[in-house]
Amino acid sequence: MKILLKVNLFTIAMMICLSCNANNKTNEVSLARNGDSKHELNKQFIKVALLLDTSNSMDGLIDQAKSQLWDVVNELSYAKCGNDKPSLQIALYEYGNDNLNSEEGYIRQVIAFSSDLDEISKQLFSLTTNGGNEYCGQVIQTSLNQLNWGNNQDDLKLIFIAGNEPFSQGKINYKDAAKLAHSKDVTVNTIFCGDYNQGISTYWKDGADITHGDYIAINHNQATTYVATPFDDQILKLNQKLNNTYIAYGRLGKSKMHVQAEQDANAHGYSNENAVSRTVSKSSHLYKNATWDLVDAESEENFRYEDLKDSDLPEELKGKSKSEIKAYVSNKRTERNSIQEEIQALNEKRRNFIASKQNDNTRLESAMIKAIKTQAKQKKYKW
Repeated sequence: MKILLKVNLFTIAMMICLSCNANNKTNEVSLARNGDSKHELNKQFIKVALLLDTSNSMDGLIDQAKSQLWDVVNELSYAKCGNDKPSLQIALYEYGNDNLNSEEGYIRQVIAFSSDLDEISKQLFSLTTNGGNEYCGQVIQTSLNQLNWGNNQDDLKLIFIAGNEPFSQGKINYKDAAKLAHSKDVTVNTIFCGDYNQGISTYWKDGADITHGDYIAINHNQATTYVATPFDDQILKLNQKLNNTYIAYGRLGKSKMHVQAEQDANAHGYSNENAVSRTVSKSSHLYKNATWDLVDAESEENFRYEDLKDSDLPEELKGKSKSEIKAYVSNKRTERNSIQEEIQALNEKRRNFIASKQNDNTRLESAMIKAIKTQAKQKKYKW
């Protein structure tokens, strides 16, 4: 009996101490039935659905989202799941805009879960405000039903909904939507754009409490301020060098390289510091472009040089042998790794500098990061 008790206690202790990788084998069985590849099953994801009110009063919110995306991505790049770094997927919805379909609740999926950070940035910058009618319960339910949240128990699945009208509006009860989220292991975090107590009285806090999410009130009209650092200019120069390591190929190559440059310009349009934050994101493991860049594509399990057509290649590689192409890609990879390491080293100094100057928890980015870190601990994620 004593031996059995010791064994049981040991087993319980081991279960408590297991890292966030503990559920992989279970997930491999359950997800394989749904047709997912084993390559995907072994990955952990942080999945973030961002639901933004794009009615007339929300210009400041959209502006903050555009300008602070890279700060959020950079913070998530430091997350660890055991010894591994999880991948990031972001989805984006807009709601409450009179330009949207009334029969669908004035709701639009802007982009489904994606790891393409350039495309996410592009879609954010496409948002405009107008209207409207803000149905929080319906947009939450829509995102839960439309998006592929998966069945991996180790994934961190989060909804962030931001707005300033009563949370109870619309034909879908927000409590039912929140209960559906809870059943899918999705945490709903609510961000009220306005006075903290007003958000409570209009049920924004209640909407978060049902799924044990965070309720946050922010000043959405506050202009985004930045802390310039002595390392910014060096990082921006390295961004130019980093861009030169991309080898655009295939049907998407040229257009995607144009999007990359466009998003560099969008970030720079806010400030040098925002462009620096984007550059830091581009130096992290979260910035991958295997669909159009040969350096990233070569790292994919299903990539084969034999499948490359001469017509898919950039001018500098047309007519080259397989060995010549491999050598060219290898040199670009080495160059990129070196530049990314240099950016990361400079960013560590930059982060320390900013930490000594800035303490602002009223911005969208600060609110999101705080909530993500709090909820990630429950999944054994670490920073």
